[in-house]
Amino acid sequence: MSAPAPSDLRDRPYPPPGATTLAMPLIDATRDPQTAADTLKALRAKLSPQGDVVSPRGRALTREVFGEALAPREVVQRILEQVRTRGCEALLEFTRKLDHADLTPDTLRVSADELAQAHRAAAPEYLDTIRRVRGHLEAFQTAILHQDITVQRGPGHRLTQRYRPLKRVGVCVPGGAAAYPSSLMMTVIPARAAGVEQIAVVVPPTAFGGYNANLLAACHELGVTEIYRIGGAQAVAALAYGVEGIAPVDKIVGPGNLFVALAKQAVYGVVDIDSIAGPSEVVVLADETARPDYLAADLISQAEHAPGSSLLITWVEGLAEQVLIHLERQLAGLERGDLARESLEQFGALIRVANRDEAIALTNQIAPEHLHISTNQPAEDAERLHAAGAIFLGHDAPVAAGDYAAGPSHVLPTGGTPRWASGLCSNDFLKRTSLIEIDHDGLAALAPDITRLADIEGLPGHKLSVTIRLDSRPTPGQPGQS
Repeated sequence: MSAPAPSDLRDRPYPPPGATTLAMPLIDATRDPQTAADTLKALRAKLSPQGDVVSPRGRALTREVFGEALAPREVVQRILEQVRTRGCEALLEFTRKLDHADLTPDTLRVSADELAQAHRAAAPEYLDTIRRVRGHLEAFQTAILHQDITVQRGPGHRLTQRYRPLKRVGVCVPGGAAAYPSSLMMTVIPARAAGVEQIAVVVPPTAFGGYNANLLAACHELGVTEIYRIGGAQAVAALAYGVEGIAPVDKIVGPGNLFVALAKQAVYGVVDIDSIAGPSEVVVLADETARPDYLAADLISQAEHAPGSSLLITWVEGLAEQVLIHLERQLAGLERGDLARESLEQFGALIRVANRDEAIALTNQIAPEHLHISTNQPAEDAERLHAAGAIFLGHDAPVAAGDYAAGPSHVLPTGGTPRWASGLCSNDFLKRTSLIEIDHDGLAALAPDITRLADIEGLPGHKLSVTIRLDSRPTPGQPGQS
């Protein structure tokens, strides 16, 4: 965790403040705390599943397909019901209308030959990267895996917590605006570490999704053989309910757009899900030892998801203004700079507070998906920060390290839910069962408490199931009395 020398920052030339045209909110909460609070509240509302953040193209497509302007939740409900009742016919219909892909039951699934061909054609360096990252993830996900535990409470009273993997899991991989082999790895590898045998991957039928050679090569490398070219709410419906050719799963995981998040929320209870995640978000907590150019790059890295929320919180006077200038400079040289700029202006903010304590309190209030602590005491600060999906410590620990290679999964809770929710890991693919072993003497020891509670709750049958055993103890080696 290296920090730049103070002279590095003092001597770096900056253009005058007027040189930047980035309209990103710059808020001095020391002078106007209410504006800061209102800005954060508005951001959270826009980015939540209730915020209905949909592109103009998405709204136009809704009118085209359904003949009227529907809210995203209404769109999802219609799709789910149609796929649930009409099966593969509806799935293919929505794939044609929403994704403009004319598939059949035979072309819906990626063939083994396509996977093998993509793997053969992949660059060796790319496959080496997949293997190295797989090693990082497997080592971490296996190390944290829950183990069976047995507790002996006394003679004749033994308790076991047993873990078994889910049998079948569905994985959603985005593929609308970019290819994401990292999301494939961050979901499939934890599931494999837990022992899941059947993994069905759904990915949109696009050049970045089901027809992307790098993604298919990664599937082959990871041993994933069941991949379907479907996306959106219709893919979630197919996984949850099952359709001809696609068996239902026990759990659905993985990131996606608003329609995927709402669909996962709607099918929860039919299947389990990981979370109802919204757009990517980061809070960068910075002091005087942080480099403004590093901070700008950290904010852009999440904003370029488009939408993505990027917030800087600092108590250092003038740092936010320096970061703003570096944002302008870096955006100009990035391929996705326009998309990141739009996110920074719509869903970002640079906030100055009075001191470290206020910065920590505000960060805990926000409860971000990603939290990067770029201070002179990141470990100490992290001890006081209790609500974040993933925390990155030090000047040289960008969020991109966690997004791609560090070890924990990058599938994380968003929208303030890190107050109570956790990121995806191998243990989320396990189901736990209690095994309760009690013999006659063990039951006798528990009986007074059991029967007393049964009397209080007015459940005589519960009491009888205990007393009948104690009143008719069998002779060793003989059957019980009738």
